Amino acid sequence: MLPMPQHSATLETLLRVIRELRRGYDRSAADVGLTLSRARVLTTLAGMEGATQAELAHALGIEPPTLKRQVEALERDGFLERRAIEGDARKRALFLSDKAHSAAITRFVRAVRTELFEGVDEADLPRVHAALERIAANAARLNRS
Repeated sequence: MLPMPQHSATLETLLRVIRELRRGYDRSAADVGLTLSRARVLTTLAGMEGATQAELAHALGIEPPTLKRQVEALERDGFLERRAIEGDARKRALFLSDKAHSAAITRFVRAVRTELFEGVDEADLPRVHAALERIAANAARLNRS
């Protein structure tokens, strides 16, 4: 177990990372007329185009009815498209539109993916990921208490 001062320093660093990412998301989302929650839908979908609404809701950790409202608004505003899935008339796959691909939020996500880990040894990333997954699971457990 880490000594308590290291826990505090790590938590403060993690909170700083969250603040900086949030600031960038807020700025990029506002630049293209999106709310943060709708920008988050787009950025998540960017990594899993062709997913169903249920799959995307799961990836976002939100309830499907909440996502349904977001998807309808994003589709209405021209940021995403719902396409029929061959062989299943009830389900639709979600794809980013050309407008979403050219939007500032998409450029921001690409920059995050390429620049965020600059200077971090590739060999360290699996351990970083595992540690963050453990922290996220612990946070979720705290929220259920």
